[in-house]
Order: sequence, then C-alpha cells, then structure tokens
Amino acid sequence: MNLQNLDDDQVDAKQPETGSESEPEPEAPPKGMLADFWRALALLSRIPVFIPCDFSAHAMARSVWCWPLVGLFMAGIAIIPAYVIEILTGNVMITAIVATFTLIALTGAMHEDGIADCADGFGGGLDRQRKLEIMRDSRIGTYGVVALVLCLAMRIVLLDAAGESGSMAAILIVMATLSRAAMPIVTYVFDPAREDGLGKSAGRPDIKVVSAGIAIALVLVVIVAGAVTAFMCLIAMMVGASVVGWIARHQIGGHTGDVLGMTQIISELLVGIAFIAILQIAG
Repeated sequence: MNLQNLDDDQVDAKQPETGSESEPEPEAPPKGMLADFWRALALLSRIPVFIPCDFSAHAMARSVWCWPLVGLFMAGIAIIPAYVIEILTGNVMITAIVATFTLIALTGAMHEDGIADCADGFGGGLDRQRKLEIMRDSRIGTYGVVALVLCLAMRIVLLDAAGESGSMAAILIVMATLSRAAMPIVTYVFDPAREDGLGKSAGRPDIKVVSAGIAIALVLVVIVAGAVTAFMCLIAMMVGASVVGWIARHQIGGHTGDVLGMTQIISELLVGIAFIAILQIAG
C-alpha cells in the first residue's frame, strides 16, 4: 500500500467489517510511535510490512511526524548498493544512477507517477474536472514524459555533483528526509481536491504533528550536513511545498495523492540545489 495506490484506487479508510462468530477475531493493529512508523513505511514505500496497520484518517494524519524517518530509512538502504558500485567502478555518475534506481524501486515510483500525472493534468486539462480525470488516467502523456525526464536527470546530476565532493550519502539523506517533511505541510495548509482518494481519507494533520516532522528532518540534516546547510535546505523545502500547493489549489482546488508525489519530487530537487550551492560556496 502507498500514497499513489490509495489515491488511484479510491480506497476508503474504514474499519473492517465484523466477520461471523466462527471466524477468529482479527489481530488489533498496534498503537504508539512505533506503529506510526510502520504505518508510514507501508504508506510511503513498497517495503513489506507484516504488522497490521490502522489506516483510518485519524491514524494516518497522526503518523506524518515520522515520514522523514521513512525517508532516512530508504536513503540508508539506497546508500548501500550505491557505494558498492562506486567501489567496483569508481564512477560517480553510475553510482548516482544506482542510488536513484534504488530509491525508485523502494517507493514503487509513486512520487514519479505523481509528478507525471500532475504534469499531464495541469498541462492538458482545460477545466478542473478534466484535469482531475487526466490525473486518474493510467496512461502518460507528453507533459508527463518531459517532467519525468527532467526530474530524473536533475536528481542524477545533483547526486553526481555531491558525489564528486564525497557528499553523496549526505545529500541522499538530506533530500529524502526534508522532502518527506514537505508533504504534510501541503495536507495541513490546503484542502483535498476530491471527495475520495488519499486527500480526503488521510485527513488533516495537527500542526504539532507537522511541526514535529519538520523538526525531526531538520535535526537529521544538521547532524549530517551542518546548521548552515540545514537552514538553507529548509528554506528550499518550504518554497517547494508552497509553490506546489499554490499551483495545485489554482489548478484543481487542492491536493491529491499525485500532488503529494509532486511535492516530494519538487521539494527534493530544490533541497538538492540548495545543498550543492552551499558546497560551492564552502569550496
């Protein structure tokens, strides 16, 4: 299960129906901070989660604080094959491509699908309803292809630039954590564009939970990249979330699962640009 699946399939987050008396009682989903992480991991990735999770609107909104931790977890996984390839080939560009491929495999390309759908819908639809219809179409159009190519190329170039200075692991963590702290900002500030799908079922998170996620991401970035880089990357992330949210509200009246995917990609790229800019200034 992930963000894109919830939006496309119009999954309604509700409690399971009560079975017959002869059927065993279903295992109750765990509660607490660890349960929030498992829920977030199941929502934001293709990594198997064998623990039952509560995907009610309240539970989903409560767990957004640990979305940056999911980003950290996936970045950590992506670093492993990337550095194996770097040792074997000594080529930073190949390493950047492997890291990008690993992250896409871990998420099931959900964020890339989101920005492609948004590009097709916003670029090809003449009115709000038509834009939403295009965004739900599984086919990809010219706008979507162009958006995907440019975004993937930018990500690889950013990783390559950081890798040349020995900072690929750091930029992977910074981009992955801050970009996943950006998505809850959009869900808090802007209304859902549909009456079904992820935007409606996920609910609106509390500002304290959203702030906690931003604080966690910021602390992680300070640890791996320093306070100055953290401050500049935070500004870049906020700009990305604000711009995507404003465009989505203007185009379709609010956010959807696709818009959240677009938020992650755009915020990630802007954060990466800020990271490289600080490296250049410091160098």
